[in-house]
Amino acid sequence: MRPPFHTPLEVTRLLRLTTKTIALALLSIAATSSTWAQTAPKLSLPELEDMMFSQSPALRGAASATAAAAAAVDTARTIPNPQIEVMNGTRKPRVDMQQPNGNLKSISITQDLDMPWHRFPRVDGAIAGYNAAQADERAFKSDMLAQLRMRYYDLVRRVAENRAMREDVVLMEGMHKRIALQVETGEKAKFELVKANAELLNAQKMHESSVLRVRQSRGALRALVGVQMPENFEVPDQAFVFKAPAPLAEVRDEVMRNNPELQRTRAQRQQFDRKLSEEKALRFPKFALRADQDLDPEWRSRRVGLAMNLPLWDWRGGPVGEAAAKLSQSDNELAYQEQSLVQSLEAAYQQYDIANAQVVALEGGIVRHAADALRIAEVAYKAGEKNFLDVMDAQRVYRAARNELIGAQFELASAWAEIERIRAIGH
Repeated sequence: MRPPFHTPLEVTRLLRLTTKTIALALLSIAATSSTWAQTAPKLSLPELEDMMFSQSPALRGAASATAAAAAAVDTARTIPNPQIEVMNGTRKPRVDMQQPNGNLKSISITQDLDMPWHRFPRVDGAIAGYNAAQADERAFKSDMLAQLRMRYYDLVRRVAENRAMREDVVLMEGMHKRIALQVETGEKAKFELVKANAELLNAQKMHESSVLRVRQSRGALRALVGVQMPENFEVPDQAFVFKAPAPLAEVRDEVMRNNPELQRTRAQRQQFDRKLSEEKALRFPKFALRADQDLDPEWRSRRVGLAMNLPLWDWRGGPVGEAAAKLSQSDNELAYQEQSLVQSLEAAYQQYDIANAQVVALEGGIVRHAADALRIAEVAYKAGEKNFLDVMDAQRVYRAARNELIGAQFELASAWAEIERIRAIGH
């Protein structure tokens, strides 16, 4: 019966086989990455923005909505067409009348008059709707631009995480080789190799997960920009550098004046106000010019007159009340939106300050000190002054600080993108 434990020779062969397998896997990954890097174009954030604004179907749809609102203004300015009525019949005299039969024809023309108290509110309402559509398009572009920047910096974060995980795999590979050699020569116990195997497998697993996250983030960015862009694109190693935002008080005043969402709500409020004026104006009479001509075999008659529609029974109570309610609702939405935008802007500034403080602290000393501690632990381990667990502890501290820095940089970029979205700065 086979013993439950392997012999030292079998353990050595197994370790060699594991080391060769890991080395081949890493070489395959390196070769694939090298081929990808040679063929993949690098696209910066401004280039991606230009591609999105020139290719995105969603942005073209928003532009079409603005064009429809512009056509609605032309419709509101249109003068009503005249109505022409032609009647043809026969004339038959009574029995006791000695008159011949004949044809009878009548022609009438009616032209509705577009009175100023009806026309001006209608046209002003359409112009306000066009202004609201323009502001809505700008707000949509601002949202799309913010999403693009968020996904771009998310890809930058995932690439940085993948690069860091690959460095961890290379580090663990070197330590694994040294420990395997020491175990083979009898300098270390087999338990050290078991721990090294576990750490190496964990590093490889995290690296594979980071590769999948990079692909997922790249796919999300490509879906936003457009399917015309290449699938194997890359982002530059140096991320797009953004300027620090202006002081909060200055930006707050700018947002209150120029934010497209506020401009859209204000334009809609003006549109509802003009709609209320139009509904009230419909209580006044409507006028139309009318001209008639009757053609008879024996005589001709012409008539010119003015037709008036008297609002005796329908005083537009329902439409006027509906328009007044929508106007009141728009006023409340505008007040709430102003308050909400100010709170969102303040929250974005607070997030920016917190993330900036974290980035400064991590870049200024924490990550550097953790890296120095890891190098010291590696040197001491090679000299026999530290054991494998001490090196792993130092590596975990460095890894945590490095990952925290990557996350803080992403949070900083996210806060900047949110501030720019509220300001609507961009294309």
